[in-house]
Amino acid sequence: MPVRIEGGPDVAVRADPDQLEQLVINLLRNAADAALQTCGGVSVGWRRDGRTLIVWIDDEGAGLSNASNLFVPFFTTKPGGSGIGLVLSRQIAEAHGGTLTLENRSEEPGCRALLRLPL
Repeated sequence: MPVRIEGGPDVAVRADPDQLEQLVINLLRNAADAALQTCGGVSVGWRRDGRTLIVWIDDEGAGLSNASNLFVPFFTTKPGGSGIGLVLSRQIAEAHGGTLTLENRSEEPGCRALLRLPL
């Protein structure tokens, strides 16, 4: 699935590149899975907010029906899913001094994954 890159400013993050790559792969896979169910799309963008990098991944899927179990280990709504992708992604964000949240988009259908990392 093509992913629209909205882009943002050049920034440098001190982090483990392999771990951040895994985090982004997990989020993009989830976004693509959701968007494929509704024939929607996926977009990625980032911005700087003071000393924080904010990265968002938006999908045009159906959105979250129940956000309470998103970060529960081994909970999955996907056939054949392991239920560790989001848990691992949040742990990676937190190990780098950041946060990871997921929320339904307010103005359009779908979900937004929001990653905040210190610069």
